[in-house]
Amino acid sequence: MERPLQIAFKNVESSASMEALIRERAKRLQRFYPNITGARVVVEIPHRSPEGAKPPLAIAVEIDIPGRGPVVAKGEEERRQVNGDHSPIVNRVFEAAERQLEQISAIRKGEVKVHGTAGDTGVVVRIFPDQNYGFVEVKDSPDLYFSREVCGNGSFENIKIGSLVHVTRAVAEGPMGPQASSVKLLGGSSPS
Repeated sequence: MERPLQIAFKNVESSASMEALIRERAKRLQRFYPNITGARVVVEIPHRSPEGAKPPLAIAVEIDIPGRGPVVAKGEEERRQVNGDHSPIVNRVFEAAERQLEQISAIRKGEVKVHGTAGDTGVVVRIFPDQNYGFVEVKDSPDLYFSREVCGNGSFENIKIGSLVHVTRAVAEGPMGPQASSVKLLGGSSPS
């Protein structure tokens, strides 16, 4: 990583064991995507439940890689009363981030299998929901512009930065350059 790992504890006491686990898992991310420029991890208690029970513990990991928005993975679990071992939630969140990095790496290397004229698999790199458009990164092409209209079935609202999508390229370029004539969200691909 170009920049050092940033770890923040909000509304919860810092834990040396949890911080050590986070540092170990962050170091392993380089195996999945070698060009990580930076990473941030926030461990927090996001809210209190009305019943007065112990509030949950939430973890968010944000990873910066060149040429696209951050990869984000989040998770939450009830806090344990006895031993305070939160390694399962840390591991789950980092595993989700690793899966996203593997997908991005495979797309950039061209390892995602594409069937003939069936279109391409891409990753959403920028999205502007208020203006109803975004951009998809695909292999061997500049980023493709897409609008709400080409998403179909109201899936535009579910598309986020980092979502894996199936893209059909338009024959002609539009005012924003190369564009997609169809964008479909692939099942279970939106970031955690």
